[in-house]
Amino acid sequence: LHGSDVAAEKKSPEDGGDGSDEEEEETPIYNPKGVPLGWDGKPIPYWLFKLHGLNHFYPCEICGNESYRGRHNFEKHFAEAKHAYGMKCLGIPNTKHFHGVTKIEDAQQLWAKLQKSLEQERFDGTTEEEYEDSHGNVLSRSTYEDLARQGLL
Repeated sequence: LHGSDVAAEKKSPEDGGDGSDEEEEETPIYNPKGVPLGWDGKPIPYWLFKLHGLNHFYPCEICGNESYRGRHNFEKHFAEAKHAYGMKCLGIPNTKHFHGVTKIEDAQQLWAKLQKSLEQERFDGTTEEEYEDSHGNVLSRSTYEDLARQGLL
């Protein structure tokens, strides 16, 4: 018999097995510190819980006061749909500028500041447009038009 066959024979209740698997699943898991459960349904080791920072909760007001357990989950949530939807409801695009911003008021203030800086950086053709005359001189639009009206070009 192979190892898996031997294990199956020991556990089968027909052959006098005690059926201890069923009893183990029914007993509650001892978890006094509220450590999250791992893939096997048992609490993860406490040192791993502390290593990943799962003992810290990070709230996000934009997501409807949702709390995220651990820094990794918190950082990851900025790219998720819930946070993007919250930003969209505020009328703010969900860009890299807002990564780390969790308060609604802070996001609105940052958006207002970004709009002001973008307005200053916007190209204004009347003042910044440049022309080149027949001699290769580069002139601003207003200077070029003044010289053209005077017939000096």
